Amino acid sequence: MESDSTLLLNASFEPLRVISWKRALRLSFLGKVEIVDVYEREIRSVSVVIKVPAVVRLLRYVKLGQRRPPLTKLNLLARDQFTCQYCGAELSVRESSMDHVIPRSRSGTTCWENVVIACHPCNRHKGGRTPSEARMTLRRNPAAPDWLPVLRFHLSSQVPPAWLVFLG
Repeated sequence: MESDSTLLLNASFEPLRVISWKRALRLSFLGKVEIVDVYEREIRSVSVVIKVPAVVRLLRYVKLGQRRPPLTKLNLLARDQFTCQYCGAELSVRESSMDHVIPRSRSGTTCWENVVIACHPCNRHKGGRTPSEARMTLRRNPAAPDWLPVLRFHLSSQVPPAWLVFLG
């Protein structure tokens, strides 16, 4: 249910993370956040009726520094839009594999800039060769994503309307 989650914003209105509505209310009662938007759903006690917060903003700015998502298969799939980077086939988690552009057998590292998602047939065809040696072309050069686009891709089908303004 969409009203079980609350989008937490930094003081600068930059999205930070998704938290539970219960935690959002606790932060609000402690004076650490302001409620920016609410859902229609209400929480009732004997004497108080409160709408469930959809979006809250921290009152003090939190400096984050450089944030990069962890290199996982799911994050790679999100970055590569669930498509094979060689043939363009749409892939599910089960149908996909991680491929090292420069093979590990040739000192290729497991990093965002050297790993792509490939279908099993393309990965087998490429084998321990580079794409040029295998006469295959990459649809897009691999690069480290920003953390927000990966989050946005995961949530794209389930984003509550109240969050869209802040997710861009």
